[in-house]
Parts: sequence; C-alpha cells; structure tokens
Amino acid sequence: MNITNILFSGRIVKELERLLNSEEILKERDLRFIAEEDVSLEDLHWADAYVAFHPVANFHFENLRWVHSLGAGVDRYMALAGKWPEDVLLTRTITSFGQKIGEYTLSYMLKELQHHDRFRDQQGRGEWKMVAPRALNEMEVVVFGTGEIGQELARILRFFGVQVVGVSRSGADKDHFCRVMSMEEVSLAKADFIINTLPLTKETERLFDERFFGRMNQAVFINVGRGGTVDHDALLGGLDSDALRAAVLDVFEEEPLPAGSPLWSHPGVTITPHISAITTPEEAVVCFLETLEAVESGGELRNWVDVGRGY
Repeated sequence: MNITNILFSGRIVKELERLLNSEEILKERDLRFIAEEDVSLEDLHWADAYVAFHPVANFHFENLRWVHSLGAGVDRYMALAGKWPEDVLLTRTITSFGQKIGEYTLSYMLKELQHHDRFRDQQGRGEWKMVAPRALNEMEVVVFGTGEIGQELARILRFFGVQVVGVSRSGADKDHFCRVMSMEEVSLAKADFIINTLPLTKETERLFDERFFGRMNQAVFINVGRGGTVDHDALLGGLDSDALRAAVLDVFEEEPLPAGSPLWSHPGVTITPHISAITTPEEAVVCFLETLEAVESGGELRNWVDVGRGY
C-alpha cells in the first residue's frame, strides 16, 4: 500500500507536527496537521491516511485507505464498524501501556493494602492507632483481558508474589498468569482485586452488570479498560450492598464524566481522568512510523485491528 496524503488531528497534533516534520520517511509525502474542530470534508477527501485518537465529528471515509488510532482503544472507531469499508486498514498504537497500567494499578492496590486513607484520617484527628498492612503476596487478582496489556500487568504483579488469574473468551493459557479461565467459568469468590483491561465490543458492553457485582466478596474493582463495559448503576449498587469494597475508575462511557454523575460523590469511588496509560507524542511517533513502514512494505502488523471483532 502506498500512502502519500496523511491527515493528523487530535489533542497532540501540534507536538506530532514538531516531531514528524524532520522524519526522512515523510519527506516525499503531503502532511496536514489540523485541530479536530477545523477538519473539513475537503481534508478528508484529500487524505488517504487518517491519524487521530478518534474520528472527528464530520468524519467520512472518502478516499481513506488507512486509519491509525493514536490510542490503544478503538471503540470510537468501532461505532463506525457497520459502515467500515473492507479495503480500509485500521491499526492502533502499541507502546508502554502495559507498564503504565501496571504502575497505576499497583499504586491503588498499595494505597488500599497500606491503609493510606485510614492513616490520613487518623492523623487529622491526632489519633495513634495501629492497623497492620496487608501483603501483596497474600492477594488474588482477577484480570479481565489477557492481551498485551493484561500480560504485562500480570508480569508486574507476579513479581510481587500476587496470585494473578486471567479471564478471556477462550480461557487459553497466557504468559505470566497463574491460570486463565474463560468468561463462562470465571470465579470471583476469592478475588481481592478485579481489574478490567478489556476493549469495548458487542460482547463486553455492560459485561460488568448487577449479576457480576453481586458475585463479589468485598473485592476492589479497578477499570482501566473501557467505560462502556461497566453498568455504573450496578456498580453503585454493589458498593451500597457491601459486595464491592471500593472502585477505582479511570475510564467512562462519557468523558469528561458529567458533573451530575453520582460517581463523583460516592465515598467508595476513586475517579481519575483517563490517565492510567497516556500516549506521549514521542511514543505515538515511534509507533506511527513503524506502522507506516510495515503498511507500505507488507510487513507484520502487530497492531492491526480486526474490525469485525473490535480489537
């Protein structure tokens, strides 16, 4: 595939322009770096490649042959799946997301196990009361999603002696997990932490529902996958019934999270603004250039997205 006209957009478009203008592989190509609100139908008609975190409001395939997501997630593109031309390639960014999500997750696990909030409250009251921390190597963690991110998360947690169980559609064994279960056979009774890394697909939409949270035994739920996989009313119900001890949420179906959402004020919920695995401009450039070379040479595309499956 020969790519000549490349349209870049999104929140890091200025940084991409600065980093890419000196790249030799792009010297003979036409590039446009345009803010989301300024992308026109003419720009889309001109481009044979579109590079952004998600489609712009007036997105149209026009003459596109390749779409490259600057993020790991492609759910906003999957909303177009029914209209997706068979000859348009979709790829996503692969970078150090697993390492970042591992560090994010580990920080909130330690916060819980080391009783940070309790000791901060005691300090405010001038209260000296010993509460023994809990050890990581006593924990069982269930990770939904055993792809690259899930495997790297499991590797990091296993280093600290955590018992890590994976959950996938097939239940096939994957590196770094103690064992992997299918969706049908998953058991949550012994789980101390449940971590979602799944993409948003038809199969995973609202997967974490009232029935799911009702099966928990005082576990902490951490969502670093996609917001649309969680029924937040059911999650709040799980917290209020004490089936769920706490929830750490980094992703939401609507972002920014609306001001009126009850998630903001619930004492059992910790909210972060989708920062568990941010794509840096430098990482985005490396992955884009590697993908461009593979696209044109016919090389292996590790980051190819199966539009039919959604990942």
